[in-house]
Amino acid sequence: MDRSQKQEQITALHQTFMDAELVVVTRQAGMTVAEVTSLRRKMRDAGAGFKVAKNRLARRALEGTKFTGLSSLLKGPTAIAYSKDPVAAAKVANAFAEDNSKLSIVGGAMGEQILDPDGVKALAKLPSLDELRARLVGMLQTPATRVATVLQAPAGQLARVFGAYAKKEGAAS
Repeated sequence: MDRSQKQEQITALHQTFMDAELVVVTRQAGMTVAEVTSLRRKMRDAGAGFKVAKNRLARRALEGTKFTGLSSLLKGPTAIAYSKDPVAAAKVANAFAEDNSKLSIVGGAMGEQILDPDGVKALAKLPSLDELRARLVGMLQTPATRVATVLQAPAGQLARVFGAYAKKEGAAS
């Protein structure tokens, strides 16, 4: 790899870090191409990404981003998972690491907050942004249906009362 290719890779990684909300550093030792491809596919499906980059280039790409504290984690055979969703990359990386012993989580960062492996695992247990939105919409819709039911009930009761009076008047005459 010549100097211009390295600079292009650093620039691309730097832009990736600038766009991301979460970066997870993983250690991958002995993973096959099929396993890495499977992990990348799962990341892509979740709206995240997974890159294997040379540590030296990744450290240079981290400079000037909110993830500069991650440079100390880039030692040995590492790879980087990233996402705009604050939990997507952590969820996929954690799930894959539980199923595959060749991948382990070294740490991560959410903005300038550096996370240890346990912090990344705790983050992975949180609901995703889409799940939170769905819950919020559900919570907002529930009161509306209750209000509609309450508003309809008096009208129904009035109709039944008028119907009873009508029957009573009809029977009396």
